[in-house]
Amino acid sequence: MNEALLRSLTPSVLGILVRRGADFAAAEDALQEALVEAVRIWPANMPREPKGWLVTVAWRRYLDAARSDTARRRREDLVEEEPAPGPAPGVDDTLRLYFLCAHPALTPSSAVALTLRAVGGLTTRQIARAYLVPEATMAQRISRAKRTVSGVRFDRPGDVATVLRVLYLVFNEGYSGDVDLAAEAIRLTRQLAASIDHPEVAGLLALMLLHHARRSARTGPDGGLVPLAEQDRGRWDTAMIAEGVAILQAALARDRLGEFQAQAAIAALHADAPTAGETDWVQIVEWYDELVRLTDSPVVRLNRAVAVGEADGPRAGLAALAALDDALPRHTAVAAYLHERDGDLETAARLYAEAARKASNLAERDHLTRRAARLTQLRRTG
Repeated sequence: MNEALLRSLTPSVLGILVRRGADFAAAEDALQEALVEAVRIWPANMPREPKGWLVTVAWRRYLDAARSDTARRRREDLVEEEPAPGPAPGVDDTLRLYFLCAHPALTPSSAVALTLRAVGGLTTRQIARAYLVPEATMAQRISRAKRTVSGVRFDRPGDVATVLRVLYLVFNEGYSGDVDLAAEAIRLTRQLAASIDHPEVAGLLALMLLHHARRSARTGPDGGLVPLAEQDRGRWDTAMIAEGVAILQAALARDRLGEFQAQAAIAALHADAPTAGETDWVQIVEWYDELVRLTDSPVVRLNRAVAVGEADGPRAGLAALAALDDALPRHTAVAAYLHERDGDLETAARLYAEAARKASNLAERDHLTRRAARLTQLRRTG
């Protein structure tokens, strides 16, 4: 079963249903039913036109639901509008759907959650992890969002900031390796940058390019994670880095700093260093200070603690870390790293093992477990 094919078709099919007059929430439910049917049928009987098949099945599911609460005249009109089997229009509605999901009737957090689930193809668990909340809490948020927009006409697009937040989260899921959505997020952000003159759109595109340029170096031959400091910088995509830096410089020149531009500036400083030891950590800390001012995000403060540890020594980093909630994701892993830098291998090994038990994906868990084992072996032999 080609899950990637289904994921790639979802936004376009959803856009077709909405353009034909379907209520968004009901259309999304109908499409989910069609996807379940595809998973059941396609392995044994793959249709010649997968997109047209999904449109037809989803529309019929929508009609079935509509018949229970729609007047006879409207039902007859919908039946007459049913698309014929065969090739479906090749219109790319994905970016439009992102804006429609950022509807004024929704709070920004609910709009992001709904878009990631309905258009981005992420699971409720993945969205909950991105927002640092329990899966049950995120499931309730998405359900409330669907109820809010039920029956609402999607003719008032939402704001750019919400769409950027969604694209960033989609990219991060793709970048983590759980879902291959990073390239799609870059494609959509390029579309947005070509249609909107906005420095934060440019900042997000630069950030994505600078991160994506390192992707091939992030894993070793065995599939294990390779930390930034240990990556083979010869494998980084220098053309992509140059493009990202040029886009960032043009955005910063407009003197309208936003969080994506600041994050891109940090990524550019990493990309500019010939070796890990030549990284300008002092300037990176300054950019993290700007990010704290812009966002006051606990995750930003956590990353800043690492940068402080590199710029001013591990004990300074541990002091910055002590001011943060130890329940933060990756807090234990950061503490382990800073204790290792400080020479306390016993504490570092214990914390790496603890962080491995808390890890949200297998690759990260394996990486942290290996770090713990390596330090334990060093203590025994050293």
